[in-house]
Amino acid sequence: MIDVHIHVTPPRLPGVGPLMPILQQSPEQIATALRREMRYAGIQQACAIGCWNGGDNDPLGLATTLAVAAQTPGLRLIGVADPTRTDPLHLQRVEQLLASGTVVALKLYLGYLHYEPAHPNYRPYYELAARYKLPVFLHTGDTFSPKAKLKYAHPLGVDEVAVDHPDVHFVLCHVGNPWMLDAAEVIYKNLNVWADLSGLLIGDEQDFANPDMEEHIAELADRLVKAIRYSERPNRFLYGSDWPLAPMLPYRNALLRILPTHWHELIFVENARRLLRLP
Repeated sequence: MIDVHIHVTPPRLPGVGPLMPILQQSPEQIATALRREMRYAGIQQACAIGCWNGGDNDPLGLATTLAVAAQTPGLRLIGVADPTRTDPLHLQRVEQLLASGTVVALKLYLGYLHYEPAHPNYRPYYELAARYKLPVFLHTGDTFSPKAKLKYAHPLGVDEVAVDHPDVHFVLCHVGNPWMLDAAEVIYKNLNVWADLSGLLIGDEQDFANPDMEEHIAELADRLVKAIRYSERPNRFLYGSDWPLAPMLPYRNALLRILPTHWHELIFVENARRLLRLP
């Protein structure tokens, strides 16, 4: 299985803490915990998102992620595009990383950063993504920050850039939750738009074992399956857990129950392998 959306470093976004205590530990400790989670959940490859505003020498916020990846077989990197940095030197450093093959995708933190997807400051990153054939993941839907602005995180905003940048594949993180049908419409209409299924259930091992979680899973099943069927594109949905916001094994098991069996191979393996060009 392939998990396209995890975190191994605090995102360092306005109004957002470290997400979970594990992310405040050393890269060695994070790698140890991650290897265990991946082994239990049967995850052969995972994609870890960097942090925002990593500094001049870390243009895609990947310093900690690289340190964890060095100790975690199968861990791939997603760099964070910074709309506050479009100066030529910064973009040159970004391109050097993309040319080296260090990352498999870029990530935009819509909503957390007050820039719409079509903001001119994102255009250089889209152009680089097209040049190096890398997908662009975009946070869509609810946020973890009271300082975020939801209007920038609505999935309908991605329709505009999908049309204007047809050579770029865009991924709606979290299926735009709670606007799943809106996200499904954007996917249905645009052949270059995908979605990941990360972060749809949040909690620790105890939360997932609580009987109340069954109600959340049943409600999610109704909305998620309806959205995928509406899109008519099960071949453009990707499995992701958003670890450590959810433990990998219980989250995987919940999604296995929710999704019809005939979608499993596509969503848990093949779609990600095709989009991210993974071995």
